[in-house]
Amino acid sequence: MSTRIATRFAALQAAKRKALVPFITAGDPSLEATVPVMHALVQAGADVIELGVPFSDPMADGPVIQRSSERAIERGAGLRYVLETVAAFRRDDRDTPVVLMGYLNPVEMRGAGTFAQAAAEAGVDGVLLVDLPPEEAGPTRAAFNAAGLQLISLVAPTTSPARLARAATESQGYLYYVSFAGVTGAGKLDTAQVLGKAGELRRLATVPVLVGFGIRDAASAAALAPAADGVVVGSAWSRPWPAPVRRRTPRPVPPPSWRRCARPWTPEPAGTCRSRPFRLNCVAHN
Repeated sequence: MSTRIATRFAALQAAKRKALVPFITAGDPSLEATVPVMHALVQAGADVIELGVPFSDPMADGPVIQRSSERAIERGAGLRYVLETVAAFRRDDRDTPVVLMGYLNPVEMRGAGTFAQAAAEAGVDGVLLVDLPPEEAGPTRAAFNAAGLQLISLVAPTTSPARLARAATESQGYLYYVSFAGVTGAGKLDTAQVLGKAGELRRLATVPVLVGFGIRDAASAAALAPAADGVVVGSAWSRPWPAPVRRRTPRPVPPPSWRRCARPWTPEPAGTCRSRPFRLNCVAHN
């Protein structure tokens, strides 16, 4: 079983720090950028990286991450690309935990055992499957654990008490608490409600509790930090990257006395016209 996640949270607890866990979609803003972005996030302070597996029907995600996934799919970012990306990241970073976040369909298409073996060999530490019901997670968890992967559980404000208790005891790596009933990037945080629920989960859980959904800036992260072991930030990282600004050199404007010329006014090399201090491409003065 991979120990990177446990090692990282133990170090954070010893340092009395909360975890910062950014989510990015593999393949966005480009196929070539994903590994450099992952390294840049670590250098900027990321403790764990959640790497989104592009999926055509991301039902738990809001428009921002949906479009990020669509852009990645259009570029050809499939599961093979995702695992190759993790393997490339691992060449220079053997310590930062990487968790794949996605949906059950790509796992079932390959078989849980085959998927888990490939993911573990690439350097993945854990997997969070949004649409895997806890009552049906047993065989998948067993296949993942056999390959050394951890299956991370997800709970929401609408999760029943029985399911909460089950997730709190069965989750591996960490327990992901969705801060509100809705999709990623939407809604307004009810800080008091989240603090109360996260505190309750921490008393029940045997693993760290992270809060995600709706955390978009330092203020919202700081507000939730007292009751959680860390925060997950997704939509704020997944908005389209701005295109580079191309500055155009303005064309010179001809003096009023020369605007009678029939041909377009353009600067010319010295010697073309010497009847005025302006050297113009002008049929009247060539």
